[in-house]
Amino acid sequence: MSGRLRRGYAAVRCVVACVATFACHDSVPEPASRSVATPSSVAPAPSTLAVTTPGAVPVAASSVPTPSTSAVNGAPPNPTPGAASGVAASSDGSFRFPAPAELVAIGDIHGDLAAARRALKLAGAIDDADRWIGKKLVVVQTGDEIDRGDDDRAVLELFRRLADDAAKAGGAVHALNGNHEAMNVAGDFRYVTAAGFRQFVDQKPNAGEHVDFDSLAPEQRGRAAAFSPGGSTALLLSERDTVVVVGDSVFVHGGVTAAHVRYGLGRFNREVKRWMHGDDPPPALVTDPEGPVWTRRYSDDHATVDCDGLRAALALLHAKRMVVGHTPQPKGIDSACDELVYRVDTGLSRYYGGPTEVLVIAGDRVTIRREPPASPP
Repeated sequence: MSGRLRRGYAAVRCVVACVATFACHDSVPEPASRSVATPSSVAPAPSTLAVTTPGAVPVAASSVPTPSTSAVNGAPPNPTPGAASGVAASSDGSFRFPAPAELVAIGDIHGDLAAARRALKLAGAIDDADRWIGKKLVVVQTGDEIDRGDDDRAVLELFRRLADDAAKAGGAVHALNGNHEAMNVAGDFRYVTAAGFRQFVDQKPNAGEHVDFDSLAPEQRGRAAAFSPGGSTALLLSERDTVVVVGDSVFVHGGVTAAHVRYGLGRFNREVKRWMHGDDPPPALVTDPEGPVWTRRYSDDHATVDCDGLRAALALLHAKRMVVGHTPQPKGIDSACDELVYRVDTGLSRYYGGPTEVLVIAGDRVTIRREPPASPP
């Protein structure tokens, strides 16, 4: 690992830890007992919807550069669209996919395999044996498959396999990177459970690795090796997009602003992938508190939703709606800004105990599909 990438890893870890301190609590304080790693220092009323019922890792000794002002304050370091990749933002269609007959969005899973299975079954994607039965169905999972729960590795592997199986059947699974995926690649493990560490004990650091493994507890070293840029799990995540547009719907973990569109969504996806692959330092938008995986401007309380900013972003993308996760919605999936944004994080994981719901988009019709109530014993 070059000194440039080593310093970049240290810098992003520092900034991500700082951003997470203020933006990652998901409105619920994190109990100390849920974290094994030591923390680093660091609108309009909702619309009526149709409903159907069916701890930071120490890095090797090196100077940690001060994060750039642009990374902290939210301005991309290079405002020229496509400058880094040679692809103009207006002509880059790498993040766009055609509209299917039926499209299903699933929110944050947070390391709960049982919750992931319930949501995928509700979507019509899998059977009781986890086999793809969705045919040409398209599923978008909006990030944060990991942390807070005990099944991180199993959840990641399930979605990777389903992506392959769906593609063979003519469908698709788009599992996006959220802020918790970015945090783990940056070495911030404050929301990892003891079981979340144990699942990766078979992973060994590569020669020349930039993480100071000797300073970690033995049970934490495997996860650090897997998630550090170029590690086995980071490579898996590097195959994913962070923002996609499917048909006329935008999908992202936190939100997309007009500034992000001008910066270039395809460019941002490529930058995140190259960072996770171990090729480049992290992009500034990964550490930006108002970046696509961090902002809550569309998912917080209705009175504070930035509807004007949302309209501007959608207009630039020629899209009808945005679908976001990131912030648990106390009453389940809802919408804001006259149904321009749908918030699909229902807190369905064991950690939050929210309802299992998915968003279904079929043409111009958008509905919520809810898991039927359990039958009385």
